[in-house]
Amino acid sequence: MRILKNLFIILFIISGMLFGSTKLIEKKWEKGGTFLKFLENNKLPLKLYYNLNVGDKELTSEIAAKSRYQILKDSNGTIKQVLIPVGEELQIHIGIHKNGYFINTIPIIYKTKYKILETSITSSAYKDIIKLTNNYLLANEFVQSYKKSINFKRDIRKGDKLVIVYAQKIRLGRQFGNPLIEASMVETRGVKHYIYRYEGRYYNAEGKEIAGFFLSAPCRYRRISDRFTYKRWHPLLHIYRAHLGIDYAASVGTPVHAAANGKVIFAGKKGGYGNCIIIRHIDGYKTLYAHLRKFARSIRRGKYVKKGKTIGYVGTTGLSTGPHLHFGLYKNNHAINPANTIKVTKSILNGKKRKAFLQYIKKYNKEIKIALTKHKKLEKESNFAFYMPIKK
Repeated sequence: MRILKNLFIILFIISGMLFGSTKLIEKKWEKGGTFLKFLENNKLPLKLYYNLNVGDKELTSEIAAKSRYQILKDSNGTIKQVLIPVGEELQIHIGIHKNGYFINTIPIIYKTKYKILETSITSSAYKDIIKLTNNYLLANEFVQSYKKSINFKRDIRKGDKLVIVYAQKIRLGRQFGNPLIEASMVETRGVKHYIYRYEGRYYNAEGKEIAGFFLSAPCRYRRISDRFTYKRWHPLLHIYRAHLGIDYAASVGTPVHAAANGKVIFAGKKGGYGNCIIIRHIDGYKTLYAHLRKFARSIRRGKYVKKGKTIGYVGTTGLSTGPHLHFGLYKNNHAINPANTIKVTKSILNGKKRKAFLQYIKKYNKEIKIALTKHKKLEKESNFAFYMPIKK
């Protein structure tokens, strides 16, 4: 039933486009924009927001700046549907029926393409990847994954090879979300360097974990009251829910610490998140600390903080049912699970785990070897603005 409902929405959009009665416009979410302001600007009923439950109101605060969203209008300019992505799995859907506008949360319709990029470096690894794939995030992920082991300015020579085995989500004919690199190889002066994704973490060919972005727990807490989930079906309410962070239940006034070194880029009220701090870190990461009682005295926008510094105190401001810290982690403006990065030391696979790892990477070694011999050209992904005008 859920699948049929989602298909109906897509078919409704496509049929309107085909018969020329509607136009589909794509826009980017404004920096600092709120869902309530979006409704006001588009003359949509504000009750769409006010009638949401606490969790869904909070979810609207997760709409990322510059996210592409779609508005479907009829020939008279009346809004028929709106699709606004929240994370990479769910989207806010606004529609209209005989009783007026309604709102719900539905899964994002996308497909995942598995790709293999192979090339000889002509300019730089970063520039060549972008030129061949039109995928800036892929280029960034690749370079960052090797930053502890390779100096791309000094070590790479023209003609060195690179191979990337990765997965990319495609939505409305365009790249969507962060690419997921499964395996990669880069050659420096005839020496091949490999990185593999295994059980959610990255390792070199010897089974040693690659130094990455690790966080410390942001506060002392009694328990985790709500865990991270991209998409969860509620069996009783028959609706989709998402929780793009971890909630740490703690007493009011408990100190909240910066989870990593970075720069404070926001300290103020943020919709359902109440008093909120956002810190920008290296490699496209950001952390969010919400529902704070108050900020530490020295915390303000533009302030640099070190891991472990007290930045605020646990509270229950905004849309909160009790004292807790909502902690969010973002990579390239997309929410990811903080639990996967809260770690103290790197690990080395030994014994049975190493044996299983070495068996697992054989398929990727084979794919990389084939790619180096066949030199198959990769189809360049589109990155166009999706716009369908009214047909006269």
